[in-house]
Amino acid sequence: MEPWLVGPGPYRATRLWNEIIELFRAGMPLRKHRCRFKSYERCFKASEAVDCLHELLGSNQNFGPEVTRDQTVKLLKKFLKNHVIEDIKGRWGNEDFEDDGHLYRFPPSSPLKSYPKKPSCGKEVIKFPDWNEPKAGSSQEHIPVKSVTMNSEMWCKRHSIAIGEVPACKLVFCRQLTQTNIEEIWKSMTLSRLQKVLGLDSLDEVLDTKLVNSKHIVQNVYNVNKQGIVTSEDKSKALPHWILSAMKCLANWPSCSDQKQPTYPGFERDVFKTIVDYFGQMKEPLLTFHFFDIFVSVLGLLQKPVKAVEALQISCLLLPPENRKRLQLLVRMMARISLNQDLPLLSESVRTRTLMVQAFSRCILCSKDEIDLDELLAAKLVSFLMDNYQEILSVPSALKSSVEDHVIHLQRVQIKYAGADSDATLPPPSFCHQITTGEFEYQRATGSQEPLAALLEEIVMNKEISVKDKKKKLKQFQKSYPEVYRVRFPSPETEAMLFPEKVKQKPPILMWALKKPFQPFYRTRSFRM
Repeated sequence: MEPWLVGPGPYRATRLWNEIIELFRAGMPLRKHRCRFKSYERCFKASEAVDCLHELLGSNQNFGPEVTRDQTVKLLKKFLKNHVIEDIKGRWGNEDFEDDGHLYRFPPSSPLKSYPKKPSCGKEVIKFPDWNEPKAGSSQEHIPVKSVTMNSEMWCKRHSIAIGEVPACKLVFCRQLTQTNIEEIWKSMTLSRLQKVLGLDSLDEVLDTKLVNSKHIVQNVYNVNKQGIVTSEDKSKALPHWILSAMKCLANWPSCSDQKQPTYPGFERDVFKTIVDYFGQMKEPLLTFHFFDIFVSVLGLLQKPVKAVEALQISCLLLPPENRKRLQLLVRMMARISLNQDLPLLSESVRTRTLMVQAFSRCILCSKDEIDLDELLAAKLVSFLMDNYQEILSVPSALKSSVEDHVIHLQRVQIKYAGADSDATLPPPSFCHQITTGEFEYQRATGSQEPLAALLEEIVMNKEISVKDKKKKLKQFQKSYPEVYRVRFPSPETEAMLFPEKVKQKPPILMWALKKPFQPFYRTRSFRM
């Protein structure tokens, strides 16, 4: 059975669990062993199982070569506890597995884990403020509007009256965005972007969106210092000063000029143990139990580093601010310690980088469900975090720009035309005081009739268009705005004055228009007596 990459999606940890079990059952050599003068068929030694499973995990692209032998032993303990394997006497249910010569075998029943049926979280759709509809109890007829002064050229361009019919339009009034509105926009657009990066049809199976706090997202984006570290508003949730000093000591080793450090041998190991003990006693990991599935899904993108970095950037914005700050400080310290050649070895048997992963992976990511592969998955995630922590733990600039542009767009007054794809925006109207309905009707009438009257006058005075076209445009204007037209032309006589009738002159009678036919002229000589 060939291993395959398990991509992001629901129940990824369960799918990985089942795949490893199938690969282990198919690849583990079974043979006859003797124990206490008795032979057992189709079994294996504990050390053989560790060798086989360790090699299998190291060659699997879902886990990689960074899996240690100790992590393999821990996984086999979980196998024994969950009846994936049993000893030769059929005993299971505990974690007594050790890397030794004890004999084990596979049970006859299938040990695969069934996919859990999570209670439906419901698709929580964040509704943006609907700027097209007035609030309950109000209507546009009772909203005072400051008239917009336009010349005839502007009005003509906007409504195209001079060349056709006037399209219907609607003024969408701007409303003041509250902090709650902005937080909801951030939450909606952040989750939408995360879903797109993961390539999922829905986040419902990997994330309960009701547990996502929109305030946390906004705080993680804007409440940061010059180094990009979140500034916590609640000082009671901040790291103790002595832990910060210890982390700074190892991260900046040996240049700790602001502190007088002891010089006894093994001091750095004592400081490291203090940090490990502090983070190890936390009741919940920094990435929280609620977001375990979403971070496990992101691990399916590690073959595409650019997408994986963006997905982790967005996922880390969902964390509580105090968790995000601790994660930033911890991962930065781990990365610096791993690359610091001047720091003495913190362990005689384990490389410094491996020690960092083993010591802090569980306090960063783990699951409530003990049968999940949380140790291996956490090690994979922590290794990637250490390599890309500066990008992952920074605010995604593309997401921030798109949200801010959307907020600015919503804060504008818009004019929507029927059938138009885009909106024309105007400066927001000023609202001074409440007025009566009669005053509002007067303002509405005068505010709209003045530019229309100016346009009508321009059509009337335009000498560059023919009489036929002018009559056609005036007829269209009269049909669209009869009241304005009636003010300019109160009677048919005033309209007739615009096109005075010309007196038709009869053409002169020509010689060849005579009724008698033309007769030739004969010259005669007259004689006078």
